Parts: sequence; C-alpha cells; structure tokens
Amino acid sequence: MGQVIPYSSREPVEAHAPSSWRAAAPPGETAPLEEAPHAPAHAGAFERLQFLVETSKVLNSTLDLPELLEIVLGLTTAQTRAERATLFLVDAARQQLWSLVAQGLGQQEIRLPFGKGLAGWVAQTGEIVNLADAYESPQFDAHFDRKFGYRTRSILVMPVRDRGGRIVGVLELLNKRGGPFDDVDIEFLESISVHAAIALDNARLHKESLERQRLERDLALARTIQQGLLPKAPPRLHGLDVAVRHETCYFVGGDYYDFLPVSGSQLFVIADVEGKGASSALVMSNLQATLRTLVRHVHALEGVMYYLNQALLESTRGEKYLTLFLGLLDLPRRGLHYINAGHLPPLVIGANAAPRPLQQGGPVIGLLPGLRYARGYVELQKGEVVVACTDGITEASNAAEEQYGLERLAHTVAQQRARPAAEIVDAVFDDVNGFSAGAERRDDRVVLALKVG
Repeated sequence: MGQVIPYSSREPVEAHAPSSWRAAAPPGETAPLEEAPHAPAHAGAFERLQFLVETSKVLNSTLDLPELLEIVLGLTTAQTRAERATLFLVDAARQQLWSLVAQGLGQQEIRLPFGKGLAGWVAQTGEIVNLADAYESPQFDAHFDRKFGYRTRSILVMPVRDRGGRIVGVLELLNKRGGPFDDVDIEFLESISVHAAIALDNARLHKESLERQRLERDLALARTIQQGLLPKAPPRLHGLDVAVRHETCYFVGGDYYDFLPVSGSQLFVIADVEGKGASSALVMSNLQATLRTLVRHVHALEGVMYYLNQALLESTRGEKYLTLFLGLLDLPRRGLHYINAGHLPPLVIGANAAPRPLQQGGPVIGLLPGLRYARGYVELQKGEVVVACTDGITEASNAAEEQYGLERLAHTVAQQRARPAAEIVDAVFDDVNGFSAGAERRDDRVVLALKVG
C-alpha cells in the first residue's frame, strides 16, 4: 500500500511545532489561510508553544461548522503545501464519514461509509496512510478524480483524534507541492489534532444546539396549530352537561376530540392515532379535516365511518391506523347513536346498575379497505354519566407497572357522579396522576364526560 503507519506504533508527539515548518506559499501563490499562525523557522520551545497557542485561538475563533472546516483546511494546506484537502467528520450512528467542505470542490456534502476508500479505511483502522502515488493502493477510490477531472498523486490520510484517542474525523491531503508528504507533515498534523478535535466538537455541539432550538420552535408552533384544531370549549346543550380535558405528553400528539352540530343534533368524537409525535399529529389533523367534510355531506353514521376509513387508508397507505368513537346525541329523546371503531369503549355509569360499555361498531380505521360498521344505540337516564377517554388514561402505569384500567376509571366516575361534568373530569385526572406518580409518562390523555340532567 505504500507507507502505512499504525497509530499505536508511533512515539508520542511533543505539543509543539517542529522547527522545520514553513508558512510561505509557493511563489506566485497566496497561502490559503492568511490569518493562520505560522511557526517561525528554527523556533525555540517558547516560540513553538506560542505557535500552538495561536493555532488553538484560530481554531476556536468560530462556532460555525463550515467556517471552522475551512479554517482547518486552510491551516493544514498552508503548512504542508498540499494542493487540496478534505476534512471528514465521523457520523458514528450511520457508520459514515461526511464533509461539507472539500477544497477544489466547493461546498457540497460528501459521504463515505466506513471502510470505503482510503479515508474510510483510515476511519476504520486508525492507521496513517502516506503514499507517493495514491494509485498504488487498492483502497484508493478514483471516483472523484474521474468525476472532477483531477489527478491525485501524493496523498496523506490521517485520523483526527480527541483527547481520549477517539477518532472524530479523517483529514485527507492531496498532491504536496515539491514532493511527497513526510514525517514533518505528519508531526505537524498530529500536534494540532487534539486542538482541531476540540474545536470541531464545540462547533458540532453548537450546531446541534441551534438545530434543537429550531426544532423546538417548530414543535411549539405545531402545538399551537394543533391545539387550534381542537374545540376551545365543549358545547352547551339542553339537558346535558359536557366537559373535556386534554393533556399532551409531547409537543404534539395523535389524540383527538371534537364536537360537531349536525341537523339539529350533536355529534361528538374521540380518537387516538397509533404512535406518538409529529407523524401521529399529521394524521390527526387529516382526520379532523376529513371528518368535518364528511359530516356536511354524508347523513348516516355508517356512511361517515365507511368513507372515513377509505380516506385514511388512501392517505396513510395502511402505515398508520387509529381508533375512533363517533356518537350522535338525540337530545329530545336522550338517546345516543354511536359507532365504535376499535376504541376503548366509553362507559355509561348510573346510580345502581353496572357500567354499560359502548362497544358496537367494528375494527380500527386505516388498515383494511371496504369495511362496514354496525351502529349501536343506548337510551340515557337522568343522572347518568357517559365517560370516554384515550388509552393514555387506562394504560397509565404505577411504579409496579400496574395499569390504571377501565375498572378503576368506572369506580372513580361512579364516586364523583353527583358532581358537575368538569369536576368529574378533573377528579379522573387527579386519580390517574396520583396512581402513576413516580412512573414515566408515556402517552397523551383525554377524558370526555357527558352528564344527563
């Protein structure tokens, strides 16, 4: 392969610049980085130490990652007299090297898997490669030479290590003017390696911080928009006391509820999109828009559910599904027509009888085409409470990994049945929070209560 120098076999390099370093560019050319520090010829220990201090200052003069990459490349090409250079950073999660800057190629992202080409080989092995003719090595990838009409001759490829010896990047230098790269070049690059690694890590953390702040701003806006899709307050209905409460686990989520007036009656819905986060929130917003359109044109619950399933299946291609309960209140008769599409069955809780689960309907929405749903009906008695929730309530766990469950929900509502609907909802949340205190919060929570007056 040429000169391959295992990292572990090299003697430790003193933290100073060798006296033979030169800063000047070839005649008629300008050094790539005019502000970069240069080690004076025949410098003593103090001057060499001062040079490294100045180098460290330059490397830490910016937190902008592309600018820092340019500084590192300018510094290294000026000191080694290389024609071109590329600094690859390690993406450990993807097992790749990547770079935004490659001298002579402009700013374009380059990505290489570990093990591919000389840079990928160095990232994988940690060895230094120094070749007078790159084409002598079977690991050399001539793809970029052919693509950009360039001819690589001498090449020096080195790992960039942090203080702990971890490889955080790979530096590739091409075509030294006046001859092949030598030990002086290697010693120079090793002496600034840790300084460069620290600066790169600071820049990377700064970049990640900015991206995280931008993401948090976007998520905060998304949360505001999503909350705007939900009703600001439950409707006021003759003979019914209605209350609802919604708490999200993340910035955005897939829990949904709504109230829609339909031909003198009142439709209400509670739903839970599979999964969490932004993708579920997008499906939730699609559900809201589709449902509101359907109820204006389809006048039967069965038809609404049929077309809702078809629309969600087409938009998500079966990759997302949701559970949904759709209820139509017949206010004069105190009746409730409903369809339950795989949702936790709402409970009708009265004074003496056992809770009645509302489970007539069919499977979840968004998985199978052409589904037909059966309608259920229940007459409501004065003083009864209909309580519906999402699984963030029933699946809330305590420290022993026991779930809250429908039975405890029914018991809590039965105890609070004489109170207004809003107080019943708050009592459920208080009981769930007390039950799950000290355990990890894993899901959004919605509780909806309708009390018959």
